[in-house]
Amino acid sequence: MNIVVLVKQVPDTYSERTLADSDHTLDRASTEAVIDEINERSVEAALQLKEADGGEVTVVCMGPDRATDAIRKALSMGADKAVHLSDEALHGSDAVQTAKALAKAIGTVEGYDLVITGNEASDGRTGAVPAMIADVLGLPVLTHAQELAYSDGTVSVTRATDDGVTKLTAELPALVSVGEKLNDPRYPSFKGIMAAKKKPVETVTLADAGIDPSSVGLANAYTTVTDSAPKPPKSAGEKVEDEGDGGSKIAQYLISQKIV
Repeated sequence: MNIVVLVKQVPDTYSERTLADSDHTLDRASTEAVIDEINERSVEAALQLKEADGGEVTVVCMGPDRATDAIRKALSMGADKAVHLSDEALHGSDAVQTAKALAKAIGTVEGYDLVITGNEASDGRTGAVPAMIADVLGLPVLTHAQELAYSDGTVSVTRATDDGVTKLTAELPALVSVGEKLNDPRYPSFKGIMAAKKKPVETVTLADAGIDPSSVGLANAYTTVTDSAPKPPKSAGEKVEDEGDGGSKIAQYLISQKIV
């Protein structure tokens, strides 16, 4: 089985993330960049399927040049090769543009059977891109997988909802998005890290992937941020001195704030 795994390089969640003053897009250069944690679970899921049934795992990533670090992390875990969609014209692309561009990048991988993604990226949190990619590719999509299995050309997932546990199945080719509870990703071994340096990474531009430059980028995005400001500091709370009427004072405060 040939599996495509989508990975993304994102700002470290432990660092402060800010928007650039120039265009109000995420300032990626001001913070340390790492592979998104959910993508490590995606890679792990693909590797487990490969180890059980054979095949090949291809990493697909959309991002600037330094996103190669995230790609190498996935390769050091055990993925076989990678496709890196990198073009300055992609800067500022919204979720819809990203989904369409990634679908084109996936299309450069011949004979794929299964696409595995994370439910949502930690820097965007739209949670809609996997389903949009599946729609563009015309694939069935199984989302929020907490368990993933494959047998005889069919992929099945289990997910928990407010109404209970749901089991979904689809015939390949298909797309699956995974959640945080799916697995514990492996740590790359020294051998894997060294081997990753020799694994092929194909860098493709918009032209290589057949993407019209006018369909991506900040200038053509369906949504834009027009203004931004830092989160204001927390103001001091109101202290209530209890002189026998503390309860009444608290009640009056809650009423004034329209909490009760």
